[in-house]
Amino acid sequence: MNYQIKTFDSLPQASRAAAPLRAVPPQPREVPLVGVIRNPRSYRNKGLAPEHAVEAEVITETTLKRKELFEVLARFASAGVDYLAIDGGDGTVRDVLTCGAAAFGDDWPPLIVMPKGKTNALAADLGLPAQWDLEKALERANAGSFVERRPLVIAETGDPDARVYGFMLGSGIFTRSISLGQSAHRWGAFNALAVVVTTFWSLGQALFAGSGNPWRRRTGIGLTDDSGAPMAGDEVRRYIMLSSTLENFPMGMKPFGDRREGLKLVALDRPSRRSLLHIPSIAFGRQPSAPARLGYHWAAPEAYRMELEDRFILDGEAFPAGSYRVSQGPELRFVVP
Repeated sequence: MNYQIKTFDSLPQASRAAAPLRAVPPQPREVPLVGVIRNPRSYRNKGLAPEHAVEAEVITETTLKRKELFEVLARFASAGVDYLAIDGGDGTVRDVLTCGAAAFGDDWPPLIVMPKGKTNALAADLGLPAQWDLEKALERANAGSFVERRPLVIAETGDPDARVYGFMLGSGIFTRSISLGQSAHRWGAFNALAVVVTTFWSLGQALFAGSGNPWRRRTGIGLTDDSGAPMAGDEVRRYIMLSSTLENFPMGMKPFGDRREGLKLVALDRPSRRSLLHIPSIAFGRQPSAPARLGYHWAAPEAYRMELEDRFILDGEAFPAGSYRVSQGPELRFVVP
């Protein structure tokens, strides 16, 4: 029933470029220059031609290998693209932000997301409609319609050059749930429907499973602040941990409570049936009284460190266990409806 999720053996190594490469044109162009990174394997791109726009000069690249992707983004930066468009799902966004960090530094052009993946959490956060395309996005950009988001930056503790950028991080049983999400896709469930199928199937498995069942298993997830003090409780084995900088979630869910902006996390220490029964209400922002007694913890740190004995998921794909520091990246402007 569960299908394999893509697992990376290591975090990408940041380029050692001496300085960001982005060039700013001396004067505005008559028509904008748009650099497009297109993932031809994304669910809604298969068999379709690349997007174009009448009132723009569009350069489209389809390379997905990390080294080649950095080189493409470096060329976009040196050309001074007015907009950077990402034509794919959340994983494509993650790879572009990770590989583009050395090229753009803190000075990124406005970003256009064209959600073509099976699940598109960032697109849901930005409120992008199903028929969103490059032409519509450029119209809205010309009207000044932007919002800002800061991505997560997950850096390996022993090697800060090994880091990855993204928006939705999870560990513990979340890793198993994402594998289940691949099954949901094969059943024909995508986006918000896939979230519903995955959440309630996982909850049902955990509620009715015995104590030795994998769906009730805890794993090593140690959370500390930069001084080494325990954070979000003092447990070092937990059932699930989620962290994000997104502000809006599918179907109006509020897993981080009422807090919307910035870096956030929620953790559940133990999967007692009493604790699990609160998950549906917590998912929509209704926290129980005395949550710590049930094993629930919420936090909104500037940064934190995590010690993981199992893989973590970032935007739908897995990265290895280890010791990491999680912080926020640069402010990015996204074009929105």
